[in-house]
Amino acid sequence: MTETELHNFLKKNYPKENENCEWKEFKTLKHSVSARAGEDIISYISGISNSGGGILVIGIEDKTLQIIGIQDFHDYTIDNIKFRVLGNLTHFDSEGFKIEEILTSDSGKVIWIFNIPKHPFRQCVFAHKKAWQRIGENLIEIRDEKKEVIIHENTLVEDWSKEIIYDADINDLDENALKKAREEFIKRNPKYSDEISFWDDIKFLNKAKLTIKGKITRTCFILLGKEEEEHFLDSAVKIRWNLKTVDNQDKDFEIFSIPVILSVDEVYRKIRNLKYRYLREGTLFPDEVLRYDPFVIREPLNNAIAHQDYSKKSRINVVEFEDDNLVFSNYGTFLPNSVEDVVLKDTPEESYRNPFLVEAMRNLGMIETQGGGIRKVFNFQKQRFFPLPEYDFSDRKVKVTIIGKVINEDFAKILIKNPEINLEDTLILDRVQKKKELTDSEFNYLKKKKFIEGRKGSNYISYNAIEPTKNKDLLADYINNRSLDDRHFKELILEFISKSGKAKRKDIDNFIIPKLSSALTDYKKKNKVTNLLSAMRVEGKIESCEYGTWNLK
Repeated sequence: MTETELHNFLKKNYPKENENCEWKEFKTLKHSVSARAGEDIISYISGISNSGGGILVIGIEDKTLQIIGIQDFHDYTIDNIKFRVLGNLTHFDSEGFKIEEILTSDSGKVIWIFNIPKHPFRQCVFAHKKAWQRIGENLIEIRDEKKEVIIHENTLVEDWSKEIIYDADINDLDENALKKAREEFIKRNPKYSDEISFWDDIKFLNKAKLTIKGKITRTCFILLGKEEEEHFLDSAVKIRWNLKTVDNQDKDFEIFSIPVILSVDEVYRKIRNLKYRYLREGTLFPDEVLRYDPFVIREPLNNAIAHQDYSKKSRINVVEFEDDNLVFSNYGTFLPNSVEDVVLKDTPEESYRNPFLVEAMRNLGMIETQGGGIRKVFNFQKQRFFPLPEYDFSDRKVKVTIIGKVINEDFAKILIKNPEINLEDTLILDRVQKKKELTDSEFNYLKKKKFIEGRKGSNYISYNAIEPTKNKDLLADYINNRSLDDRHFKELILEFISKSGKAKRKDIDNFIIPKLSSALTDYKKKNKVTNLLSAMRVEGKIESCEYGTWNLK
């Protein structure tokens, strides 16, 4: 690339300095990497990251865009400068950070382009123990009140799925996927049934909210793009189906790409959804059902697609354990407050990771909204007398396990004999059949309803002891006093300390205590946090340090 070509490239792609783009000369790197706070590369990376991510170009004169080139590299290379940068930043997304080197073929000048990711969810990026932000072209230290805004704001405002792919056009879309999209759109939107046949493809795509004024978005390409054109998405959209034996031995696998609207059906056909038989009490004739209701497969799969963090370029995984369970996983934190809120309260989600993609998938009938899809999956499992779905949010992923068989006959008998049993009770009984520890309030509640026998820690479902009750006061008392188990709170504390670097005891109290059961007094709540921290210290997960703070060990 000649100097003129490079100048034109920069002018086209990074035309002006703003919150997300900065040009700096930095002719010598000796005192430019991590020298003085607010005037070095480290500070600019913090500021751009906290302002939504963007680009830092070095070797370019401010304002004029004249190519100066880096004239003194000192002892820096792209590899060791990246190591130096990461070592001087806190809460920075190292996976999304890249440095590109461009050398002009005629003048031999070198520039570096730093591609800087947005700050992580609920975190500020610190440089020199300070957090920076960009206001226009200026780099300014973030005051404490602004830090709170960044830490607690919805960091998903900038929608990756809404971005336009300017080099793509209608010819890069799969014809069969377009046909399928029209068919599904009219099912969800019958009001357009008389006119949709007169729409050309561009008008349809606009109506279905897949494109923006006829321009192809990433959403449109995820759902309808030709597989051979997946490079437009940096090949970031992959679904891997893997068949395993129950003892975790691989038997088969296949990887699927775009168009996703067709791939989901291919994944569905791969899953060996065989018939499952079980006998109802009082009859010799077995009930026969598919091991997985089709909705129970499609909803978690489509949710994984809708809520995947595509910037990580990770696969969506569907693991099938033979004749036992399915596991769906995607990269990205679970955004609602809890699964319990979504299932029991039918709480609508306040934010989505990919809102443009979510709306398009809703228009094409691929997902439910308002949390209704997850609730339906739980109810489908309950109606079959199967275990309820399990959610795991570790490692910044969402993993959903669907079991396709009865694992405890007494649990199934309770549901068969008590069709009026609510989802709240079923959730707690499900914990018992899976041999998970109950909180005191959960244990006492089930004992009062005579759903279980035995002592706490060695309790079990007892079908013969059941005397169904419709005592609404008992249920209301339980709901008011229930508390999540210690394991959940330990995970919250670990995540809180991890994202904070280290945390003061009062900050941990302020974070955990409001989440504890209302049945506990203030003294017992504070004592509960003390016990949690002590247990985690003994387990070797955290350690106390000076000034009453806690670190990860």
